[in-house]
Amino acid sequence: MVTRKNSKEARKKVRARIRAKISGTPERPRLAVFRSANHIYAQLIDDTAGVTLAAASSLDKGFEGSGGNKEGARKVGQMIAERAKAKKIEEVVFDRGGFIYHGRVKELAEGAREGGLKF
Repeated sequence: MVTRKNSKEARKKVRARIRAKISGTPERPRLAVFRSANHIYAQLIDDTAGVTLAAASSLDKGFEGSGGNKEGARKVGQMIAERAKAKKIEEVVFDRGGFIYHGRVKELAEGAREGGLKF
């Protein structure tokens, strides 16, 4: 009998492996990315205090366009970079959240780099 691989479980394992290696500090927070079918989300997280320092998503009020495509993901990356600059954060650790660094995740990262974040 052929069984179908559970992609959510596989992503959870990859995510756990990534999180074991990286951690956010107040000086260099973790840029965590989550993508759903229709939206994309980004957070700057200080893991030592367990606090979200800044967040941006395709559901924000000032966001125009779709979060389910590359252009929207790039805009969210630029938004998170802008909010990080307002809090005087320049360097981050990128956490792709178990997703492949391709498509919308890659565009969000490139948008954040365009906005001035270094990682």
